[in-house]
This record gives sequence, C-alpha cells and structure tokens, in this order.
Amino acid sequence: MIPQCPPDAVVIRDGKAHFEVLDGLRGTAALLVVAFHIQGITVLFDAPRLLLPHAYLAVDFFFALSGFVVGYAYDDRWGTMSTRQFLVRRLIRLHPLVVLGAVLGLLSYVADPFAGNRQNAPGIRIAFAFVMALFALPSAPLANRLGDSHPLNAPAWTLLQEYIGNLAYALVLRRLETRALAITALIAGLMSAAMALSLGSYDTGWGLANFWGAPVRLAYPFITGLLIFRLHDRLPRWRIGFVPLSLSLGVIFAAPVLPSYGGLKFNGLYQTVCVLLLFPAIIVLGGHSGGGRVVSRLCRAAGQLSYPLYITHYPFVYLYMNWIAAGGTTTWVTVSVAAALYAFTIAFAFAAYRWWDLPLRLALQRRRVEQRRRY
Repeated sequence: MIPQCPPDAVVIRDGKAHFEVLDGLRGTAALLVVAFHIQGITVLFDAPRLLLPHAYLAVDFFFALSGFVVGYAYDDRWGTMSTRQFLVRRLIRLHPLVVLGAVLGLLSYVADPFAGNRQNAPGIRIAFAFVMALFALPSAPLANRLGDSHPLNAPAWTLLQEYIGNLAYALVLRRLETRALAITALIAGLMSAAMALSLGSYDTGWGLANFWGAPVRLAYPFITGLLIFRLHDRLPRWRIGFVPLSLSLGVIFAAPVLPSYGGLKFNGLYQTVCVLLLFPAIIVLGGHSGGGRVVSRLCRAAGQLSYPLYITHYPFVYLYMNWIAAGGTTTWVTVSVAAALYAFTIAFAFAAYRWWDLPLRLALQRRRVEQRRRY
C-alpha cells in the first residue's frame, strides 16, 4: 500500500508524489562528500587532518535513500511491469551519467597536465579500465589511483552496488512481506555492525583489496530504506525540516575520529550508530517534512544536482591531486584552488544534468515507449 503522506511533505509531479526534503538531503550529502574528497585528497585522507572525517558515510545514506525511493516508485507497479522493464527503467535513470563519468575519468588519466610520469600505465590496461568503467565494473589497478576498484572514476563502485541492490529488489526483496523484510534488515544490520566494530569504521568496499565490504555496506541501508517506505504511515510524523536535517548530516560527518580503548573501537561504534539508527531516523523525519516555496525549490535543485555531482566530480579531484603533488604552492593558493574546484564541480554537475543526463534519459524513454508500441 502506498503511504498516505501529509500534503506539505510531498509535491505531486508527473502523477507521482515526490519527497522533496529527501531529494534535498541527497543533495546535501553529495555536497558534503565532494567537500570531503577535495579537502581529503589534499592531506591524502589522513584522518586527524580531515574536516569531515565521517563524510564517506554519505554512501550508506545514499543506499538508504535509494531503498526508500525504489520502493516508493515501483512497489505498486509490479502488476503491469516486468522485471526486465524495471531493470531497463533503472538503467535509463542511472547509466547515462555512468558513461559520462567513465569518459571524464579516461580524459583525466591520459591528458592530466600535472601527472608527469606517474600515470604511465600500459595502454591496454587503460583501455580495459575504460571499457569496464562504461559498465560500472571493477578493473585492474592503475598507477596513481590509490587502489580504487574503479580506477578511472572511484565513486562508480557505489553505482555497481546500486545495480546489485536494484536487482535484489526486483528478484527477491519486493516479494518479501514486511515481517520477512524486517528480519532480513536485522540480519544485515548485525553483519554491518560486526564489520564496523571489527575494522573501526565503514571505510571499506571502495578498493580491490576491500571489495568484500561493498555488499555488506549496501545490504542494511538499502533494505532498511525499503522497509521505512513500507512502514511509512505507521512511523512517527515528526517534521523537522530540510535545513535542520541538513545541519544534522553536517554535524554527523564533522564529528572527530574516536579512539579505541580496551579493545573497543569507538569510531566503529559511532559510525554503526549513524548507519543503523541515525540515518534511518533522518529519512523518516525527512519523509514527513515539508517547507515553503523557497525550500521546495532549493530541495528540487539539490536533488537534481546530487547524482550528477557525485558521479562526475572525482576525475577533476584527480587533477587537483596531481597539481598538489607537483608542489610549489602556498597554503592560501591551495585553499583558493580547492574552493574554485568545489564551485566548478557544482557548475559542471548542473551542466551535465541539463545537457547530458536529462536529454539522454528523455531520448531513451521515448525509444522504449516506441518499441513497446511496435510489439
């Protein structure tokens, strides 16, 4: 059953209500994670020097939002939609920007003016990495790419997990009753907590050496997001609003790295609380929150920005990384360039949405409709 949301929490567009505060929060998380990457690469992600040391948890927040949104958008369509049609819809929604990110990643690797000889990988390996990147698949490591499983565009590892989550939803999760889904979320949460308490953080899944952690990070938030959608009408209807919830994400990400004591890794414990409890709570609150016209427009713009920004910014961060490695700059110059890069990635993301993502998705949707009419 589709939750009956309070009128001021959603906006009706294209016959379907949109949770605009949740859209806005996705944009907030994307803005914070980009700031984390730009500042973090400056100090090679040395934890004590990070301004947002927990911002990589934005990935887990994205997974939870994805579970909620996928359930909301598709749970009531299965009587008239096949698994193939669902997967085609998701590919149309997500893959144009995956391709753009792969192209940008290739250009940043072969045409980086600051890299010197640090990126002289064999051409066949670069070509293989590019082909794999076009499909959001991992590839062999490349020089000067920090061990990322997706060396041309590091954030693409989360898109592979997104596809895995969507496939799991289509084949299994959508068929589960609410009680079974809750039990599955509980099991996934126990695995998630065990991983974080063992490692001392959720900073895993992004590289070839720790790729096993990616599905563990995906499972709990994605399933819980779907469960929150299913239980939406029965959950508290507290309304806090977009700005306080965005500030909450900023505070969570900016908390200091916690030490270990007596065998207990408090940093892992803190992040476990964030992923298992705080992020679901923020989604519940955001799902019932609304705002005026200005907040609605801000949330809509942030939602449109979020995915293009997340999937296109890192190739430019690579350029910045190599510019820093080349040396010869002052602190103030570095800060100024970092701020300019941050503004540029936002502007580029809006351009990518307007002139790449949106036109391609509309063209692919028209083609899909035309093919269905033929057959």
